[in-house]
Amino acid sequence: MESKVMTVHIPSLDERAGELAQQHADTLTKPKNSLGRLEELAVELAKMTGESFPVVSPPGVIVFAADHGVVSEGMSAFPQEVTMQMVRNFLNGGAAINVFSKSIGAKMYVVDIGIAGDMEEEKLINKKIKYGTANFLNENAMSRDEAVKAIETGYQQAEAMIHSGVKCLILGEMGTGNTTASSAVTAAFSGISIEKLTGAGTGIKENKREYKKQVIRLALERRKPNAEDPIDVLAKVGGLEICGMAGAMLASAANRTPILVDGFIASTAALTASKISRHVKDYMIMAHRSVEPGHSAILELLGKEPILDFQMRLGEGSGAAVAFPILQSAVLMLKEMATFESAQVAGQV
Repeated sequence: MESKVMTVHIPSLDERAGELAQQHADTLTKPKNSLGRLEELAVELAKMTGESFPVVSPPGVIVFAADHGVVSEGMSAFPQEVTMQMVRNFLNGGAAINVFSKSIGAKMYVVDIGIAGDMEEEKLINKKIKYGTANFLNENAMSRDEAVKAIETGYQQAEAMIHSGVKCLILGEMGTGNTTASSAVTAAFSGISIEKLTGAGTGIKENKREYKKQVIRLALERRKPNAEDPIDVLAKVGGLEICGMAGAMLASAANRTPILVDGFIASTAALTASKISRHVKDYMIMAHRSVEPGHSAILELLGKEPILDFQMRLGEGSGAAVAFPILQSAVLMLKEMATFESAQVAGQV
């Protein structure tokens, strides 16, 4: 028997709130539609939140950390212990996501959902499902029960953050080898070739990139994940942090809270969440276009256009945190700009 999270109710967008937001935007002291995509974002946020004057602050950032057994195949630019070292960096406030989270006034939590070792850190939320996934070249990454439990964990963490007052959710991740898992999951769902989905990750050279493709291709042949069964895909070739982010996205949508989606790995979680509940993507705004080739493929699959294209590929939720001020600008436009009537300015004729 699988979790109730798998059949969670995602409310429909509030079209009336969107109409009211658009009507108000049309009365502001500017030529109609002259703020372009910013006005579109304001209307999207109104539909998501059900409020004609939506609020997106404070934002919340949850970084899920987990390891990947497939790293033992040697295609990553960094050794596995970097996961634990970077988590410590997050907890000490030294990573990019810390800097960007602080700049936007975000609440930020780091969750151990599957680090391959024990960390006794007071600020770390310990929700470990297992000590990293298995090497999916040789065996399933995890069991179905572990995949579901990781999704549930992500759901619970996001729901707790939303109930604490967060108005927009940003999901980040840390896990050496997670672009390999993301390419495998995306290929399993889409049928797109590994050639088109696999990039350099953290900066591997071309010979390692070719080897990485071979490992993913062989793993998919051996594991045979069922594209119609998202839990099967996750269990066979996924990652615990991908599961956690997918669960968090489901919780966010269920609570009418906008999701600002980061790069390739977060978008793999977004694609996964959309396979669990297709309406969850109604609550997603894509923050930026990663240089990882698989990311553009996912954007197309989800039918989404990103806000930024800054040639980023860091992960952690960093691109989403950088894009957040644009959402804030969109809602402040509605709330604080004068109307033609209030400013006693002649309107368009």
